[in-house]
Amino acid sequence: QVQLVESGGGLGQPAGSLKLSCTASGKIDRIYMTGWYRRAPGKQLELVATIIRASGITQCIDSVKGRFTISRDNANNTTYLQMNNLKPEDTAVYYCNARSPDWSLNSWGQGTQVTVSS
Repeated sequence: QVQLVESGGGLGQPAGSLKLSCTASGKIDRIYMTGWYRRAPGKQLELVATIIRASGITQCIDSVKGRFTISRDNANNTTYLQMNNLKPEDTAVYYCNARSPDWSLNSWGQGTQVTVSS
């Protein structure tokens, strides 16, 4: 299996920035894609951005385009989410996910709280 440890959450100001990190350990070679999800208070889990480990191809939802950037450092088995121009609606618990192409590997981090408030 794969273990994921997240860091970097906290309190951010509107229009400010935060950077989340997700470091993987274990059977790294099974990872096809890593992604960041979030769950805002009273809302469902939402996929924010994904990155394919080998190619670096990324995708993200419209509400964060131009503000959030997902990237990876394969040498250190770490995925990042750079969040700029934060908005109050970005407040959520952010979770890192790593999966194989067929989802037989589907690992989650413990979550990190991001709160955007002045």
